[in-house]
Amino acid sequence: MRLSLPFKTIQWVGETDGFLRIIDQTLLPEREAYLNLYTVDELFDAIRQLKVRGAPAIGVAAAYGLSLVLREAEENTKKLKDELKRAAEKLRSARPTAVNLFYGIDRVLKESLSFADSVSPQLLKKTVLASARRLQQEDERMCESLGEQGSQLIKDGYTVLTNCNAGALATCGIGTALACVYTAVGQGRRVSVVCCETRPLLQGARLSTWELLKAKIPTTLICDNMAGALMRQGKINAVFVGADRIAANGDIANKIGTYPLACLAKIHSIPFYVVAPSSSFDLNTPSGEKIPIEERPAEEVTFIQKRIRTAPEGVSVFNPAFDVTPAHLITAIVWEGGIISPPFEQTIKGVFKEKTLCR
Repeated sequence: MRLSLPFKTIQWVGETDGFLRIIDQTLLPEREAYLNLYTVDELFDAIRQLKVRGAPAIGVAAAYGLSLVLREAEENTKKLKDELKRAAEKLRSARPTAVNLFYGIDRVLKESLSFADSVSPQLLKKTVLASARRLQQEDERMCESLGEQGSQLIKDGYTVLTNCNAGALATCGIGTALACVYTAVGQGRRVSVVCCETRPLLQGARLSTWELLKAKIPTTLICDNMAGALMRQGKINAVFVGADRIAANGDIANKIGTYPLACLAKIHSIPFYVVAPSSSFDLNTPSGEKIPIEERPAEEVTFIQKRIRTAPEGVSVFNPAFDVTPAHLITAIVWEGGIISPPFEQTIKGVFKEKTLCR
């Protein structure tokens, strides 16, 4: 049984003069509302403000962003290409850690800028939009494949712990880490999920629980600092998380709080699985030490949902959006082509030896 969720994270409406529609994730779970984006600046702000988030999703959104820049651009092919390049640079700066963002942009540029300048502006616009649509379709299929691969690791009766949101809201399909859960349930297994709230922006509390409940999957929310206690009590069978970037040696960058979960899982002999598409692998980055870590505004820590102050004005704040989990804490990495086991430096190189990643 294939799971179908009753919402769309990203959708392009219309043809080359159309617009991008996203579910505004900053309003969840209080309100399910959609936002129409017509310009690159609007998309840039939406990505920065986490209205659209999740590494695969922002990669596809950025790809569609290159169509947005051409909506009302001048009808001159050379100038259109210049506009594409400028928009690409702006979108690349939106969030530095998720390598999928760069993948989506570079993929569209590679497929569209190879045309001679003599090609018609209308054909260039169609090419850019077609490239972005292909990327979305590939992401949807990738989610299905991740689910098929990762569901093999989930036994009947398992309770899975997850951090942040690596579900349908983070992709164009059924997710990455949560795709494994959805697929296992679709195959008839009984699975429940424990969601860490994921401070400071509560993506686990607001987003993962919201979509899991829509899928009618038993879900329990815990504070971030409760995970160790549950593991010690034997209430967690496995940890499944996503990744915003995977280095060549198997180190991963994921939402802040992932690293301590990996440490706790190791201490309690609980398998720790990372689920991510091939576009999340960055073979040009040798280790996690070289992954750029985005720092977010202090207000995300000192306020809850920008409404309730939780710390005195003037306090110093350190707010990295991600942490790095070293490869030796990871049991296996699931990608759409299979399951990669340690030693990751060798196995990742072997898997991608003949695979060209667009960067």
